[in-house]
Amino acid sequence: MTLAEAFNYGVYFLSCNGVDEAEFKSLCLACHCDGIKNSEYETHKNDDIIMKKFADLLWRVKAGEPLQYVIGKWDFYESEFFVGKGVLIPRPETEELTELVIKEAKQIENPVVFDLCSGSGCIGISIAKAVPNSTVYCIEKSEDAYFYLEKNAKGIENVNLIKADICKPIEIEGLSKADIIVSNPPYIKTNDIEDLQSEVQQEPHMALDGGADGLDFYRVIVNEWNNYIKDGGSLFLEIGEDQGEDVSKLLNNSNMINIEVIKDLYNNDRIVKANKS
Repeated sequence: MTLAEAFNYGVYFLSCNGVDEAEFKSLCLACHCDGIKNSEYETHKNDDIIMKKFADLLWRVKAGEPLQYVIGKWDFYESEFFVGKGVLIPRPETEELTELVIKEAKQIENPVVFDLCSGSGCIGISIAKAVPNSTVYCIEKSEDAYFYLEKNAKGIENVNLIKADICKPIEIEGLSKADIIVSNPPYIKTNDIEDLQSEVQQEPHMALDGGADGLDFYRVIVNEWNNYIKDGGSLFLEIGEDQGEDVSKLLNNSNMINIEVIKDLYNNDRIVKANKS
């Protein structure tokens, strides 16, 4: 079966089984089977592919497994990141957060950056690659997520991995204060998780659950981790679209200044930036 025939069959199969974005998902799966990028489809559409492998992937998607887990990796910023069950899937909104941090880090001589709740490492590793003179610490507590963090960070010398819970005191020899702290922490309200899309519910609840009001991790970061920021240093937080005011209040009640809520590409509140006074 050719790549084009497989793609067309995949669209039909997924559509008939009520899977959304059937065309995009079939294209991703077919190109993955052929070992090419989606953009290379037209020049490879007559390639032969192994139909059994393709069919197995289609059935996994039909069963509700996230496309990114099925493929085993996903594009984020300027790199590909390994992902799988147990780690949060990188999202476009988080690329905007990463871009803002990179822009600021490039203005600092030898910046030190902490990426809290690092997950796959997509934020911290992207920063380390884009700012070679930086030293980045990726901090993650989940065993499953840390597996992918290690895999993604392999060979990147300015990334330091720390397996730890940010909610508990961390004492690590040689760990200096940060010029920038960035985090995309869990921020979904506990009672709202069951209402999320079925595919999202396949992602680790540990990476989604922000407590009863969704603010548990912001309180920890604001109350505890501001001690790890240099005077004048910056804090960047990804937030839920309805959390801009609440997170800003938490920061305003601490020693943070220049608090700013930044909208994402969909015009929703998505990032809060502040500086340590």
